[in-house]
Amino acid sequence: MSGHSKWANIKRQKEVNDKARGNVFAKLSRIITLAVLEGGGITNPDNNVKLRLAIEKAHQANMPKDNIKRAIEKGVGPDKAILKEAIVEGFAPGGVAMIILATTDNLNRTISEIRNVLERHQGKMAGGASVSYLFQKCASISFNKTEKTEDQVFELAEQLNAFDIISDDTHFTVYFPYENLGRVKGAEVDYRPFTPVILNDVDMRKLSLLVDDLENLDDVHKVFVNLQ
Repeated sequence: MSGHSKWANIKRQKEVNDKARGNVFAKLSRIITLAVLEGGGITNPDNNVKLRLAIEKAHQANMPKDNIKRAIEKGVGPDKAILKEAIVEGFAPGGVAMIILATTDNLNRTISEIRNVLERHQGKMAGGASVSYLFQKCASISFNKTEKTEDQVFELAEQLNAFDIISDDTHFTVYFPYENLGRVKGAEVDYRPFTPVILNDVDMRKLSLLVDDLENLDDVHKVFVNLQ
């Protein structure tokens, strides 16, 4: 029985992992398709920066090449998907501001799902531009300290006209103008708070649960908060 129980646990965990992996691939597929649509149907990543960045993310997640190809194909032809990016603003408990990025084929559905999650966690939707002014839209890239030296990171930062470098125990994170996003492999769109807030441990756990539930929504692919 113990062997059977162990196998059942392994099988259950594999199903959970497969579901999570499938969810990640689905989100990445929509981002790739959207990049093709917004790029005017350009399917060559060398000529479509957003598509190149989306494909880089897909490779990092070990997304199969066939999945990437199908996602690109959904952005062209007579049966191309109808997708758009949605930027939703909200507040979490404690006055934490949130910017939620989603890719959707039904804006009303996506807004409704996000609102339901926020309200379930005692948060709320925010009116247009009532949160975005608290953030600077930029680009960022992180390097493991075992892969790049401080001098190498500073040299790259100068090339990107970076405005800040954050260092912790394991990583360097370089923040630079959004316009330079396509100049370095592995960079991502970022929303950096101008004045971060500090939360106690209890509120931090509440915020973490809220962000997890938002990012578990099929349409949501990134959540930014003005947190220290």
